Amino acid sequence: RPRWPYKFKIKISGCANDCVAAIARSDLTIIGTWRDSLRIDQAAVREYVKEGFDIKTVVIDKCPSRALEWDEKAAELKLKPEDCVRCMHCINKMPKALRPGLDRGATLLIGGKAPIIKGAQLSWVLVPFMKMEPPYDEVKELLRKIWDWWDENGRTRERVSELIDRLSLKTFLRAIGLKPVPQMVYRPRSNPYIF
Repeated sequence: RPRWPYKFKIKISGCANDCVAAIARSDLTIIGTWRDSLRIDQAAVREYVKEGFDIKTVVIDKCPSRALEWDEKAAELKLKPEDCVRCMHCINKMPKALRPGLDRGATLLIGGKAPIIKGAQLSWVLVPFMKMEPPYDEVKELLRKIWDWWDENGRTRERVSELIDRLSLKTFLRAIGLKPVPQMVYRPRSNPYIF
């Protein structure tokens, strides 16, 4: 096995529900997602409502980004695709009526670990969307860059997230060749000045 500073775990979840808790337990997390709009079967939505399903309370009001709207006159569920954060809540509540989009790939996150003393540290977004198609060269290339940087700069028993904290996200992104994007902000409200 490689002589790295410490262990490196990769975990994969098929969707944002993250039933395997990969975000909390792996250095690199791969979560299945989609890039285009949610697919809505309006007839199935109307069937839910006809059966007494309270769409406003259960789905619309609980949408974290207010991307969904129920038009009572037209009996139609409307989506603002640019506001959807793909949290899976609406799909979980109405699986017969809502489906993920067809442009599928994955979100890559980095930095999770669950030590006993300090408690779990959750991963944060590294690549908001990456197409996942065999032979997965793009992911392999990114992993090699991360491993090379970590191997070169890491101290003994230092995980990747600890190294990023020590040397800064800016240094890490420059070393692996990624441009910063807003989704990478780990603690968005801790410092209002993002450079």
